[in-house]
Amino acid sequence: MSDISADAWDACAGTDNPFVCHAFLSALEDSVSASEESGWIPRHLIVEAPDGRIEACAPLYLKTHSYGEYIFDWGWADAYERAGGHYYPKMQCAVPFTPVPGPRLMVNASANPAQRLELQKILLSGLIRVADQLKVSSVHITFCEENLWETGKDAGFMQRLGQQFHWHNQGYKDFDDFLSALASRKRKSIRKERQKVAELGLDIRTLSGSDLKERHWDAFFEFYLSTTDKKWGQSYLHREFFSLLGERMADRVVMIMAFDGEQPVAGALNLKGSNCLYGRNWGSLQSHKFLHFECCYYQAIDYAIEHGLQRVEAGAQGPHKVQRGYLPSPIYSLHYLRDPGFENAVEDFLTRERRQVEREMTEIVREFSPYRQAEET
Repeated sequence: MSDISADAWDACAGTDNPFVCHAFLSALEDSVSASEESGWIPRHLIVEAPDGRIEACAPLYLKTHSYGEYIFDWGWADAYERAGGHYYPKMQCAVPFTPVPGPRLMVNASANPAQRLELQKILLSGLIRVADQLKVSSVHITFCEENLWETGKDAGFMQRLGQQFHWHNQGYKDFDDFLSALASRKRKSIRKERQKVAELGLDIRTLSGSDLKERHWDAFFEFYLSTTDKKWGQSYLHREFFSLLGERMADRVVMIMAFDGEQPVAGALNLKGSNCLYGRNWGSLQSHKFLHFECCYYQAIDYAIEHGLQRVEAGAQGPHKVQRGYLPSPIYSLHYLRDPGFENAVEDFLTRERRQVEREMTEIVREFSPYRQAEET
């Protein structure tokens, strides 16, 4: 990212989604979180006009493993290796360590709709050319937007469907107004959970912009390590990343932090887009029932309502979010495999997987939605 003008990149990335802006992606690289050392080797793709102006761009990485992606292809890698192929390296068009849907093939805001579509097709073709030149096994565009998902199909990419759980603001006046949309039993359950947290006597604060100091990032990094240690996960993000995040885009950070007196004990890191609050990381040094739900879900809803945001996207996984008002939303990705025989096998799998995901989302809403049915009084 240091080789690319921030203004030129951001003229394509726009302001809606904070994760594709130059500041976020460069913070990942400059902190060595996304680097050759971590197996995320930057190979960003740009389309230049004859005068050198960047007309379109895509965050692109050469990958030597499948960690930090959240749309899993471990089974594909294993099958291809057992058949005698080499799955790695591969190309990944994504935001490292960030399971957030958003723009992937980004076009300068000055382009009209027809130009935008044509430039996205050029980028798709460019991705295939890069894969062929580097002789990698595959190209993966993960957490992309639905319109690109449809365009990519026509360009020879296979479609994959997944799901996350998102909260949608229906014009609620406050949290109680949101609760009034829920079935009585669910409403009472959430109130009890919030009351239990209130009885802990912790001071829960929302920090953003100049409120965020290095001591807060020190504390949050400790929370982050605690979470990855508990889950036997990898600590992808280095400590410097959080300082760079605070330095370069603090106004887009929304930190929900719980204090015991003046001692930070837990925190949830969110980034704010133009109409969405994106939950990213959570951690705690104390074990308190429901504190995770309060900081990550309920405080996020409070913030979204207060600031007129349309959605809260609370990250990967988590069917437990459904009972807290977060319903299934489709997640899209595109995949290009250079081996035709392997591509046919994966395409068959993806067709069956899509049907299963669609059924599951429908069943979750029908069977487990916490929202009041029309006939309920």
